[in-house]
Amino acid sequence: MSTEQIWIGVGLFGQLLFGSRMLIQWIASEREGRSIVPTIFWYISIAGGAVLLSYAIYRADPVFIIGQAAGSFVYIRNIYFIHREKQTR
Repeated sequence: MSTEQIWIGVGLFGQLLFGSRMLIQWIASEREGRSIVPTIFWYISIAGGAVLLSYAIYRADPVFIIGQAAGSFVYIRNIYFIHREKQTR
């Protein structure tokens, strides 16, 4: 197996992981009967975004790198808000 094939596998795994967050959000919303974003959504966003960012860096794609890096700040910030809210309860 070549390095290129391994990185394609990494990219596909990252995309699958990142995309799975929407399925999790949909299932959680259906269970609640309203639109919600569960905490796990943000953790999967971080994990999938990190894998995709590493793939983007390997590909040296500045558009992809900027998009994934910027998204990571949003995901991390949301986790911060969730934990801060839990501490104030």
